[in-house]
Amino acid sequence: MTSIRGWEFPDDLYYQVEKHVWVQVLRDDLVRIGLTPVGYELLGHSLVAISARTASLGQFVPKGRSIAMVESLKYIGPLAAPVSGILLRVNEEVVANPGLAEADPYGAGWIAEMQPADWPHERQALVTGPDAIAAYEAWLSRERIGWM
Repeated sequence: MTSIRGWEFPDDLYYQVEKHVWVQVLRDDLVRIGLTPVGYELLGHSLVAISARTASLGQFVPKGRSIAMVESLKYIGPLAAPVSGILLRVNEEVVANPGLAEADPYGAGWIAEMQPADWPHERQALVTGPDAIAAYEAWLSRERIGWM
């Protein structure tokens, strides 16, 4: 786990930095998806709802298509799929209690699980390990976020 400006980033996850999305490989054919603490910071710590795209369960979802809607007092918008694949499951606990997503973003606060169509290829568009930490630090600096 690496800390950047007070936010924690597990070293073993993959990140889509500009979208503040993390991806955890559960198996080669299963990934879990959620938002980073920076994403919740940008939402103003005012998360109101996470609405899953239940109509898409069991369906192929192209990368970039919405798998859930995130709503705060400052923002309403999609959580885009970081990879293409089949949307298998949404976290019903987070749908019922969206505060759980911010309170435990890398644990009980995950949002969706997908079966990636081509994980070896699609993971190349994500960053992990030291590259992810460097990318997030650069993004935060560029956007002037988290300056104490």
